[in-house]
Amino acid sequence: MNVKRIRSIWRFSALLLMILLLAGHAWAIETYTGRRLLDISLPTPQTETHRTYLGLPDTLDNTVSSFTIPQIKARVILVEVFSMYCPHCQKAAPELNKLYELIQSSHTHKDAIKLLGIGVGNSDFEVAYFQKTYQIPFPLFSDPEFVIHKRLGEIRTPFFIGIKLPENGQKPEIFLSGGSDGKTPQDFFDLLTTISDL
Repeated sequence: MNVKRIRSIWRFSALLLMILLLAGHAWAIETYTGRRLLDISLPTPQTETHRTYLGLPDTLDNTVSSFTIPQIKARVILVEVFSMYCPHCQKAAPELNKLYELIQSSHTHKDAIKLLGIGVGNSDFEVAYFQKTYQIPFPLFSDPEFVIHKRLGEIRTPFFIGIKLPENGQKPEIFLSGGSDGKTPQDFFDLLTTISDL
């Protein structure tokens, strides 16, 4: 085997190793991002409809200022990190509404899977405008000062984090982290129910 061929094989191997290491690093970052989300407090929804949808404990009403993700009564939670000014988020809004409808129409998954969104860099007014414009039925929360966004590592939007909340008291599991990658609402629904073992 000549020297040029050996060098080519070595370079290809080094490049492949670098790609694998970077992919693993990216996954580690995204998984870490999801775990950081579990420690974030969100304001208790003002509407009873949204509080009921999230299945928040009776002790959490509009007099209690905040809650955390693990307090939501569900087996699986899908969080979308979005911005009302992001064209991809605007395009994704009707698709997420379809996903919501798929979940709500399923007797098996209606109470098991919950959706919520966090509008990074968006005020309460902007989030409310986005919710009204795209008729989004699930709760949306504002992050006007990018506090949550920075805590999550300033991820791109839209960004999705899937969280599985075990019933046996074990720690929550991050099973999905990243963009939608062109998935249809049905693809997303199948993914949520399959990966989360529902």
